[in-house]
Amino acid sequence: MKKYILSFLLVGSISFAQKLTIEETVMGPRKYAPTSLLAQQWRKDSKSITYLSSDFSNLLEKSAANGWKETNLATKAEFEAALKAKFPTEEFALRTFPTAITWKTATTFETEIASKTNNYKVVYNVSTKQISSAIGYSNEGAQAKFASNSNVAWLKDNNIRITSNTKTIEVTNDENPAIVNGSDYVHRQEFGIDRGMWWNETGTQLAYYRKDETMVGNYPIINWNEREAINKDIKYPMAGMTSENVTLVVYDVATGKKVTIQTGEPKEQYLTMVSWEPTGKYIFIGILNRDQNHLKFNKYDASTGAFVKTLFEEKATTWVEPQHALTFVPNNPNQFIYQTDFNGYNQMYLYNTDGKLIKNLGFKDVVVTNLLGFDASNSKINYIGTINNGLDRQLFQVDIKSGKTLQLTTVSGTHNASVSSDGMMVLDQYSNTTTPNEISILNIKTKMANTTLVKAENPFAGKIDLPRIEMVTLTSPDGKTPLNGRLIYPANFDATKKYPVMVYVYGGSHAQLVTNKWLGGAGYFDIYMAQQGYVVFTLDNRGSDARGKRFCDVTHRNLGVNEMADQMKGVEFLKSKSFVDADKIGVFGWSFGGFMTTSLLTAQPETFKVGVAGGPVIDWKYYEIMYGERYMDTPQDNPEGYAKASLLDKVKNLKGRLLIIHGAQDPVVVQQHSMNFIEASIKAGKQVDYFLYPNHEHNVGGRDRIHMYAKIADYFDVHLKK
Repeated sequence: MKKYILSFLLVGSISFAQKLTIEETVMGPRKYAPTSLLAQQWRKDSKSITYLSSDFSNLLEKSAANGWKETNLATKAEFEAALKAKFPTEEFALRTFPTAITWKTATTFETEIASKTNNYKVVYNVSTKQISSAIGYSNEGAQAKFASNSNVAWLKDNNIRITSNTKTIEVTNDENPAIVNGSDYVHRQEFGIDRGMWWNETGTQLAYYRKDETMVGNYPIINWNEREAINKDIKYPMAGMTSENVTLVVYDVATGKKVTIQTGEPKEQYLTMVSWEPTGKYIFIGILNRDQNHLKFNKYDASTGAFVKTLFEEKATTWVEPQHALTFVPNNPNQFIYQTDFNGYNQMYLYNTDGKLIKNLGFKDVVVTNLLGFDASNSKINYIGTINNGLDRQLFQVDIKSGKTLQLTTVSGTHNASVSSDGMMVLDQYSNTTTPNEISILNIKTKMANTTLVKAENPFAGKIDLPRIEMVTLTSPDGKTPLNGRLIYPANFDATKKYPVMVYVYGGSHAQLVTNKWLGGAGYFDIYMAQQGYVVFTLDNRGSDARGKRFCDVTHRNLGVNEMADQMKGVEFLKSKSFVDADKIGVFGWSFGGFMTTSLLTAQPETFKVGVAGGPVIDWKYYEIMYGERYMDTPQDNPEGYAKASLLDKVKNLKGRLLIIHGAQDPVVVQQHSMNFIEASIKAGKQVDYFLYPNHEHNVGGRDRIHMYAKIADYFDVHLKK
């Protein structure tokens, strides 16, 4: 579910003449984006940064050598000429200079580019203006993975192809579409899975997932756009039902030999954290049981597939959720970094390949959100982590040998930072609730800015009258856990008046709506509703992201219970405000937020008068195995928890007005949830409003999103505001 979370933006507090239009609830983030540098990064082995021009046509540079003045490093026309020289028979149609580049040396970068017939990874030299090397494969391929020796593996439908020296090898040839090879869509991309193929360091062997979902029932998704509606079956293993079987296979390019890694029984288990040992002799896999409470991190012989040993295990009374592959220490194939939240917060641990813990590299209660990499000496690790009760993101550096940690950025806010190749400077971009965007070069010793590259002005100044926003901290019902909240005051606020309230809620795992950044949590629709005269309130309850494992554990086997208890603390806070009309409180949420919205309307019918639930989970037994069973176990093991969380028998409690919105193509929270709720409401004699977006999946995108926001705003206006 975390892949489909709606993201929204927070806006600062100023006062001018105009309001956002309903179109700007969707188009506004681009229209009112603060001044920035596009695709900024350090140029390798230099004291220079590169970024794109505002029209995306040039690669620009700022360097310490010339006082950080802007110069032109390469142009779209030059890059196109290099492509033409390298591939004279190919036709390219570049709209911009490549936006995703990786510097390999001080003068060369690599990027991926597509012609009309082929896809390429090319290395471009900004000094010679030439393409020095290229690896290509057919443009019918997907999810390509490039090896160090110019081999490239790619997918054609459910099978793997390898292009090697212009020759294409059919690695797999399964005709049954329920046998899926090499895809990243394994275990529904939970457990940090973002790929399905891994090359060893020399590019001679490819490890890949083989997913067998023949035993999983087909689930119908109807396409209504054809002359006669067409059914498209998907595989959707529901909680407590039969799951897919996944194995890991190693393919040798030279011999064509395949070895299946002996991951053992039971077949319904999860394989994740796949990592090659640098020498290529061994491969490591995290084996998580279906109950998701016992992880074994195993070492296997890559040549035979034989199990070698279990390096370590993790067990929990709630759940274990591995999310990161190993990061090996450069130039030391016997040591790696392992990330886990086993001790309360996702942090780094240094292990050797025999499974011995060498050092805990964690720091206080900092949650590691992004491991950036090693310094030039490979003795320190740079990473982004959370502080300030999860509100801030800061840059940290830890010494591998001593374990000593330094915080390299200091200004409170959300930092996106990186360290120069020589380890002397930081390229730091940050924002907070009063700073739209600031980009600076920091001295790593003094942590002070050597120079400021961008100091953005308020992009709304003179254009939009934005309401006041207040960050608040409440205490959960346990009497000790701080909860982050955000209160947006209505436009032209008058403390003597009473205002209706829209609570915007998500509340599920891997999501955080309240953060310390410019536009840092509230969406443009939130701002729009405040400008229409609503108090808009959001609270990140227990179970949400960036606060550590224990903050989430309280939801185990009882989704919705503690989350609602926390949200009611938010309502208690709202009712303490003299300007809140306690008889006009509504709630809106999507996905898990749709579950929360429907739960609040049926559990607290005297409090919530109106709700809009988008793509709501109605009964967790209809949700997929990987996410659902992590938090709820199976319906067979936890019937009481599933019954308590199900909303099908709670509709009888409904008193307010409820609008349910669903995408008819939704493969995440399937439409069966809302359809069964509508049927239950009919049986209970309750009126529920229902609206479908026939061509959308779990989220409503594009211009149709404007239509959706207009419908939601109108629903609140008609049933709550008036």
